[in-house]
Amino acid sequence: MAQNNGPPDSWDQPENGVDTAVPGKNVFAKEFVPSFGTTAPAATSRPETSTFSSVPLQLSSTSSSSVTDDTSPPAPAVVITENTANGDERKEAGEEEEPPDEWSDKASQNSSTFDDGGSGDVDSEHVTTAFSKPKKQPKVANMAARRKDHLNIVFIGHVDAGKSTIGGHIMYLTGQVDKRTLEKYEREAKEKNRESWYLSWALDTNLEERDKGKTVEVGRAFFETESKHFTILDAPGHKSFVPNMIGGASQADVAVLVISARKGEFETGFERGGQTREHAMLVKTAGVRHLIVVVNKMDDPTVEWDASRFNDVRDKLTPYLKKCGFNPKSDIFYIPVSGLTGYNLKDCAQEVCPWYDGPSLIQYLDSLPPVSRMSEGPIRLPIVDRYKDMGTIVLGKVESGSISKGQILTLMPNKCAVEIMQLWSDDDETEQVFPGENVKLKLKNVEEEDVSPGFILCSPDNLCHTAKVFDAQIVILEHKSIICAGYSAVMHVHTSAEEVTLKALICLIDKKTNEKSKTRPRFVKQDQIAIVRLEVLGGIICVEPFKDFPQMGRFTLRDEGKTIAIGKILKVVA
Repeated sequence: MAQNNGPPDSWDQPENGVDTAVPGKNVFAKEFVPSFGTTAPAATSRPETSTFSSVPLQLSSTSSSSVTDDTSPPAPAVVITENTANGDERKEAGEEEEPPDEWSDKASQNSSTFDDGGSGDVDSEHVTTAFSKPKKQPKVANMAARRKDHLNIVFIGHVDAGKSTIGGHIMYLTGQVDKRTLEKYEREAKEKNRESWYLSWALDTNLEERDKGKTVEVGRAFFETESKHFTILDAPGHKSFVPNMIGGASQADVAVLVISARKGEFETGFERGGQTREHAMLVKTAGVRHLIVVVNKMDDPTVEWDASRFNDVRDKLTPYLKKCGFNPKSDIFYIPVSGLTGYNLKDCAQEVCPWYDGPSLIQYLDSLPPVSRMSEGPIRLPIVDRYKDMGTIVLGKVESGSISKGQILTLMPNKCAVEIMQLWSDDDETEQVFPGENVKLKLKNVEEEDVSPGFILCSPDNLCHTAKVFDAQIVILEHKSIICAGYSAVMHVHTSAEEVTLKALICLIDKKTNEKSKTRPRFVKQDQIAIVRLEVLGGIICVEPFKDFPQMGRFTLRDEGKTIAIGKILKVVA
């Protein structure tokens, strides 16, 4: 007889010639209870997705004899495994069973072999406890894999300088946006006669921003290199949306100032009233220490990668940035790029720019030293935004301390105790977040309407200060007339924006000697430094003295769409 090596006609065929059919009717056998439920349909009509075989179950002769044995104790339930039903060899006595790949799978299989109808032999409570199907756990990011240095980058500059285009191209070069999505953006942009805008659509997501080509809200995205994890904050460049830009700058560690090298555009942004000047001053006030000046649009026909244009921009910009407080030798770095073609973003472009021998933008960002964080300090998380999605979701940057899932924190200034239900760091769910990370939290015990931007999540045993009246040192940057007691302006401190009134002028400070005047001044004017008492008109706000916690102690005063003054809080009065 020829040996048949093909697949069997049926999996019910006996193995090695052993007949597995029931030899005869056993009248003393116990009533057979199907392990898949008493009301199960016929075996031939079972769905293919069942854990049992689609063929009828058969008892072997060994199985039937063991049932009729009076000396053996009664089994709690008849358990027939798939291997036995299919005629496979039984395990020898004392043979160890191999552990399953997943205990949850084993538990779910075993639970399906018990009789739900209840024959009286099985403790149903025990079965439920031992073999209940575990809940599906959400995908949680591996904390060990995510322990890269975290750096928050804000893109600033005059409107139409190319901030969103550079950010979108970086996301494409680092694999955060695939080629297919980019081609889709390109087709949609071409339909609107905006072919050169398609890269910016990776960050400008809403219809208004795409139609007008202007960023309104601060766009958020992230990318990674081998050693660092970066969060991109794409700030709006239009002067109408400077308050949104201040909120983005307050979350940043490093600023990328984008300059357009195109003839006439740099001059428009840099002259008085342009956003290049104001943005550079605002990021310094927000606590950003390092500024990367990206000279964009070097491939423009009016420039053609001309080194003289690059040097001209650098020579005009450096004195002003030095006046803002940046050190030209250690805090400022210039890079010529093309956001549209991608030259000098990821790889150096020696073929088109032979006179520049420095690193590309991503290479330079990757080489920056780690930022010191207050990981052991009290928890401080200023809330940037909030919304409702199966609970109250808040967004912000962890300034100090670490937050864990299930932790109880206090929401200031309402002093409301909230529980952390879920945590996301750059859209990846995690169990714990650390200082410097831009996070999203789901809160329990608070409604969305009870949370506002500028609120602070704090440690219950170390709350932040709340103030209505405080003393501060301010520098008047630009104001045509004098400022006296009673003057009102909008104060931007961390993520909060509140109207304040100048209650009193305490003294003036000499710029050269730092000496305080002995008499109280009647007014203060442009380029003067003064210590003043300010009062919040809209209730109370969360602040800290600058010497204790700089991130919550520096502020900006704005009036009529212009930045009037910058300052730092010296003392909380009331």
